[in-house]
Amino acid sequence: MNQNHYVAIMAGGIGSRFWPMSRSRYPKQFLDILGLGRTLIQQSYDRYSQVVPPENVFVVTSAEYVSIVKEQLPDLPAENILAEPSRKNTAACIAYIAFKLQTINPDAVMIAAPADHLVTETTKFVTTAQTALQFVEQNNALVTIGIKPSHPNTGYGYIQHEMTAVAPEVFNVKTFTEKPSEEIARAFIASGDFLWNAGIFTWKVSAILGALEKHLSEVFEVFAAERSHFNTVGEQKAIEKIYPLCTNTSIDVGVMEKASNVYVIPADFGWSDLGTWNSAWDNMEKDYFGNAVVGKQVMVVDANNCVVHVPDNKLVLLQGLRDYIIVDTPDALLICKKEKEQQIKEYVAEVKRNMGDQYL
Repeated sequence: MNQNHYVAIMAGGIGSRFWPMSRSRYPKQFLDILGLGRTLIQQSYDRYSQVVPPENVFVVTSAEYVSIVKEQLPDLPAENILAEPSRKNTAACIAYIAFKLQTINPDAVMIAAPADHLVTETTKFVTTAQTALQFVEQNNALVTIGIKPSHPNTGYGYIQHEMTAVAPEVFNVKTFTEKPSEEIARAFIASGDFLWNAGIFTWKVSAILGALEKHLSEVFEVFAAERSHFNTVGEQKAIEKIYPLCTNTSIDVGVMEKASNVYVIPADFGWSDLGTWNSAWDNMEKDYFGNAVVGKQVMVVDANNCVVHVPDNKLVLLQGLRDYIIVDTPDALLICKKEKEQQIKEYVAEVKRNMGDQYL
């Protein structure tokens, strides 16, 4: 493997749409949502360790989750866990790891990706990642991965690309569109030149720092002012100084939608961002009646197309429900129509207003 290749796994989110399993103190990236025996961040680490040298994998996470990362990824060197003092979205996260890698290796090429995505076809994924790394090594390019859409999903962002490739499997990006209506999503798919935005990025560290300086200077400048402290004993103190001054924005809005050297690689490797319980249901094994069950003592009678996630030591008998989400934890139980899953985030906000933070 190429020692100049690095991966930054971004693992600071909360995942409130997977409540009550996902909590602020233990969010979804650290959970085995699908009952596969490995948590989402463990699956990400396993995947990227096939793309870059394992010692070149970094995790950027909230300070409160550092101990969980250490527990779940015991092979990851402690110095490869970057602790953010507050959540400032992906632009700050990527600026942090980019400045750090620049001081470690000026020739660094990096992939930045969320910790909580599902990939079912790892071999295809590794091939796509290698294609992206090879392209950015030879070009001053910002590359993103686009997933070939299977249906008009309104919960994903869309990428429109040119129809003529600039290199094998690589296309110029024309437009980004965030979460369109179903009607527009159907038109996008029919056109044949739109992909789902997977939020997986590849670039030379020098290229993304140049793009941040040009398009998001307010973020670049606060990090640049402290660059001499990266990879020294003063790094964490510098980060605690930087983050309160940092703009809260995504790398998509801050850089990718503005830059002219943006490219996309269309891919199909069994990807899901696992953003909702319905997306989990889509990717879970189901019984003859379409029920996806995690839990060793679940009995289903006359129920269809439900997603059930309960503790192994609890007997659950489910009767008469159709298209429901049932999630049981030691202190909270969710029973919700699948069609209302987009409202779970609102329901959690209502829980906070009425019951305080203890269930969040």
